[in-house]
Amino acid sequence: MKNILKLLKIVPIVIFVLTISSCTQKQKYEQAVLGVRSAEILNIDDYQFKDLNKNGELDNYEDWRLSIDERVGNLLSQMTLEEKVGFMLISTINMGGSSMTGIPGGRGGKITSDLSEEETIMKLNFFTRKPLPAHAMFVSGTTKGINERHLRHFILRANTEAKTIAEWSNKVQALAENTRLGIPVILASNPRNHVSIDNSTGLGLGETVFSKWPGELGLAAMRDFELTREFAETAAKEWVSVGIRKGYQYMADLATEPRWGRTEGTFGENAELAANMIREITLGFQGEKLGNHSVALTTKHFPGGGPQVDGQDPHFDWGKDQHYPGDMFDYHLKPFVAAIEAGTSAIMPYYAKPINSEHEEIAFAYNKGIINDLLRGELGFQGIINSDTGPIYMMPWGAEDLSIHERYQKALEAGVDIFSGIADPTKLLETVKMGLVADTRIDESVTRLLKEKFELGIFENPYVNVVEAESIVGNEQFQESANLAFRKSIVLLKNEHKVLPLKSKTKVYFEKYMVARGSVDHHNIVAPEENSWDVEFVNSADEADVNILWLIPKTGGLFGSTGAELNIELSNNNIDVEYVNKIKAEKPTVIVINFSNPWVISEIDTGNANTILATFGTTTDALLDVLTGKFNPTGKMPFSIPSSTQFVLSNKSDVPGYLESEGYALFKFDDGISY
Repeated sequence: MKNILKLLKIVPIVIFVLTISSCTQKQKYEQAVLGVRSAEILNIDDYQFKDLNKNGELDNYEDWRLSIDERVGNLLSQMTLEEKVGFMLISTINMGGSSMTGIPGGRGGKITSDLSEEETIMKLNFFTRKPLPAHAMFVSGTTKGINERHLRHFILRANTEAKTIAEWSNKVQALAENTRLGIPVILASNPRNHVSIDNSTGLGLGETVFSKWPGELGLAAMRDFELTREFAETAAKEWVSVGIRKGYQYMADLATEPRWGRTEGTFGENAELAANMIREITLGFQGEKLGNHSVALTTKHFPGGGPQVDGQDPHFDWGKDQHYPGDMFDYHLKPFVAAIEAGTSAIMPYYAKPINSEHEEIAFAYNKGIINDLLRGELGFQGIINSDTGPIYMMPWGAEDLSIHERYQKALEAGVDIFSGIADPTKLLETVKMGLVADTRIDESVTRLLKEKFELGIFENPYVNVVEAESIVGNEQFQESANLAFRKSIVLLKNEHKVLPLKSKTKVYFEKYMVARGSVDHHNIVAPEENSWDVEFVNSADEADVNILWLIPKTGGLFGSTGAELNIELSNNNIDVEYVNKIKAEKPTVIVINFSNPWVISEIDTGNANTILATFGTTTDALLDVLTGKFNPTGKMPFSIPSSTQFVLSNKSDVPGYLESEGYALFKFDDGISY
């Protein structure tokens, strides 16, 4: 008994000693990979750290072992007001030899990896042609922007080789590393991986060196969420390899107004389908959480840009109004809810202002009820609010009478964290110094922006391996999956007389990119040199057994808008309908239509239009595989096709086509057959 009592007295002492011993053991960490150009390396406790502020000491923000909140708080305390304000702007950045101003059509010559010092101050509003203030700077010289204006967020709009982008990206980061605090840069981009028709600056880049996939509507038409996730993961690998770490994408807007010029960038009219697409793409680009493998996404355009009055776009004064005649406001929120649940890093409100609703009639970037109350309050979004490009200077709808300082004040009160399309922080800095915005409000936004950078791991290593980038971008393995997606995106709508699949040895006349007769463009006759389809391609319709007409209607682009009434009939969009009907009347004809909008196709002799397919940005090889039966079509329509212009004119712009009145749809959402 005495021995037991002695043991009980000793045990607590032993436990106490063991506890002390375990506490004194140092926690072990895996050394972070550091990318360095000019900063000194600090060796502390057998670990290495970057001395970003050049003080010879390890500051908390430089210590990758600490929590992100600790690092953000420490760095924020060291930033000046000028540095914070510059941090809240994101503007276009030029590469050597490019003159990409961010304004549609602004393209330069040969692009190099040199840093560009070109600056662009807009004298006229591109969209309204009205004068702009003398300080309306949209592109800063790179060195001055980083060193003097403290800019750390840029939009890359140039289109060039992977090696050039990677080399240039490294130079930009080296410049930033050499500044007072060594804060790295985030490079953002619009989509770079899709076959699309409207390749205007600010929407997409058209053909690039990156892997080529169907347009967004085509991805939705696949109904293959696993392949959609693979697309996003693939694109993310390519982007990260060249140093692009933020995507101004994707559009969670619903294509419920068939005339809207940005339909091509959506995932269609159905909220559930769009939500599923946005979820898979967000998780694919970002991962379950942001890391050094991620591209942080900016989902747009909250609360959904589809329901534009008459289909006009709020880039322009004549398209600034958005309405909900079908009382379906909540329907348009569903894809954004999915993006939030998937962890999207940022959300972008659109230029439009709501009318005839419970919300203030002011552009969404200024709309506190939309951003603060709805997006942050009801939907619980805690990430970055990124304005679209230009609401302060160019599209201040509903805030036209406010001064520049007052516009900044109202947008910040609404909840905007970073302003797009501005390269000069002077007016924002003045707004704070005038007392219109509290320093604490600025700190709130900068905290969110810093957090994203730390999560992406670019404080440790913002640099890329140029050789690896060349081997990763657009490689054959990636393109193999993309080629499958092209085929799965094609929709067979009608095949009444079983013209398809084409029989062996059929003589085929194949025309692509139909344009109006008499134009300077020519009909493109498709006759592949390497023919693996067991059909004979001929050079005229007279020689053929079957004609294939691949119609590619084109509106002239979003930025070609003049405010005139929008018409989505084929004859108003570069298609010679008389010629099409003449060909159809003579021989069996397959009509293939590329839908960047839900075109009204009733001008085509539908009595004879017994074989119809829909594409949404695909390749000739993919289409021929479907036409010849090498691939059995599986695609489904991402939106409804109106049966007439009258139904288009009477549509409720917030209501998807499949819920419009009886007779609205010639083909409905989810239509699509197989052989």
